[in-house]
Amino acid sequence: MTQTPIPYLFLRGGTSRGPYFRREDLPQDRDALSRILIAVVGAGHPLNIDGIGGGNAVTTKVAMLSRSQSDDADVDYFFAQVSVDEPLVDYKPTCGNILVGVGPAAIEMGLVPVSGDQTRVRIRAVNTGALVEAIVETPGGRVRYDGDVAIAGVPGTAAPVGLNFLDVVGTSCGALLPTGNLRDTIDGIDVTCMDVAMPMAIARAEDFGLTGYESAAELDANRDFFARMEKIRIEAGRLMGMGDVTKSVTPKFGILARPRNGGAISARYFMPWNTHPSLAVTGSQCLAACALTPGTVADGLGDLPEGTPALMRIEHPMGDIEVTVDHETTAEGGFQLRSAGLVRTARLIARGEVMVPEAAMTGTVVPEAAPVGQDA
Repeated sequence: MTQTPIPYLFLRGGTSRGPYFRREDLPQDRDALSRILIAVVGAGHPLNIDGIGGGNAVTTKVAMLSRSQSDDADVDYFFAQVSVDEPLVDYKPTCGNILVGVGPAAIEMGLVPVSGDQTRVRIRAVNTGALVEAIVETPGGRVRYDGDVAIAGVPGTAAPVGLNFLDVVGTSCGALLPTGNLRDTIDGIDVTCMDVAMPMAIARAEDFGLTGYESAAELDANRDFFARMEKIRIEAGRLMGMGDVTKSVTPKFGILARPRNGGAISARYFMPWNTHPSLAVTGSQCLAACALTPGTVADGLGDLPEGTPALMRIEHPMGDIEVTVDHETTAEGGFQLRSAGLVRTARLIARGEVMVPEAAMTGTVVPEAAPVGQDA
């Protein structure tokens, strides 16, 4: 069988991992691109046994990088969420954890030069238009991966990667509150539909008969909850102006509860058809904004810090994540977000070539059509 080699880096970014490609090494045509990414990951099998995916949505993610076409950015980051057990690719969302690896990968690829002991990389998220500044440790002219920063969900420690998220309000739906309401009632459940870094539908755990402290495995086993949640998520997507989201991973869904380990609030995050083992970087910003906005479903649940910037520690199944939110409350009681920042870690795991079968390159085997997203 003839196969085509495609150069790639394989990185862990935050609590996700996947291949990072140069955009120029992949086809521009969306159908051809989807065939290749499905083959690379091995989508369509629960173990991704014929590809480099890991059998979980946090390990079937792809980053594609290029020099930015924008004057205010160094790198364009185009993201693809490949399905685990279906031959599908979703280009609508972005991924904040994979974003953590974009700065290091861009430097490794030669897309951005090292500029000292720390290198600032301004990243444009192609899928949503968001602008993010990454601060990468580069002593001696090389990316540093070892360090003393620990993040929940990843063993050991590594070098810090600072992320400052700019212009993240309404990047997908055009408004902080896409429905125009602080709360909507869907199928008898109060939901806040919010778009900060990631469009989300957010509810209280107790309204589903949950504590909000369940493990990811316990929630994944509760298929009645998932069935009801998906019905609400699909309707929320329609109300948010996102159309039919049946086969899209956005909007994501989150449930909130009172903190019990000293954090600002407790959260569980869904990807959306299974439970995130920890918490997404983008989702954490939206959940933090929801907790800080008066009148949302989070009202009265949180132990919120005073002043701004606010350090929001959000509890999740594997520990917690800290988000620094620079915000203000308007005279009318509304919420305005100026920026959000996090410190995460990344590690280069492998570099080389991934082999793509001829059938995927030529389209002799055509998978199910991928959802339509924004063009690269």
